[in-house]
Amino acid sequence: MSAAHEHADRSDEFLEQAFREALLAAGVLTQQSVDERVEFMYSRNPALGARVVARAWVDPGFKTRLLADGSAAVRELGIEVGALKLVVVENTAEAHNVIVCTLCSCYPRMLLGLPPEWYKSAPYRSRVVAQPREVLAEFGTHISNDRAVRVHDSTADMRYLVLPMRPEGTEGLTEAELQTLVTRDGMIGTVKL
Repeated sequence: MSAAHEHADRSDEFLEQAFREALLAAGVLTQQSVDERVEFMYSRNPALGARVVARAWVDPGFKTRLLADGSAAVRELGIEVGALKLVVVENTAEAHNVIVCTLCSCYPRMLLGLPPEWYKSAPYRSRVVAQPREVLAEFGTHISNDRAVRVHDSTADMRYLVLPMRPEGTEGLTEAELQTLVTRDGMIGTVKL
């Protein structure tokens, strides 16, 4: 990290702390509300997304609703997405989907928790659009040339979630057992399950 970048990071941290302290002193926020929001933010994790995927694998009606209106479908499971539009894209034998946010790092935090560092990196954000097969191969995901690769670019008001293909040989597993097979990277599309 360059000295200028390190200085900018410290300046941002200082400004955030000063702003938070001013809001607390003015009574706009309480320390309890800040603590609750931080706790809520860290409570979101890929298990929520795995629950959505496993339900779609075992409930065809839910899967249909999820692909038609992801926001409404996840609300059925008690997962709130706010004003965001959640679009769920399905991996099939004909197409593999992968998610990116080219402008910043918009990410379905409500279902996956905090984004991995590589997702926020400039190399991933620029390369996956131009060279998706090569980037996926770096994750160990090799997509045959007869299968389309679709890159979905999140925006400030729209997030994507990949519905991975259900792994072969899992027909006898329960929904709870299926949840354990679903990974964060599978729901981003950088790995196959």
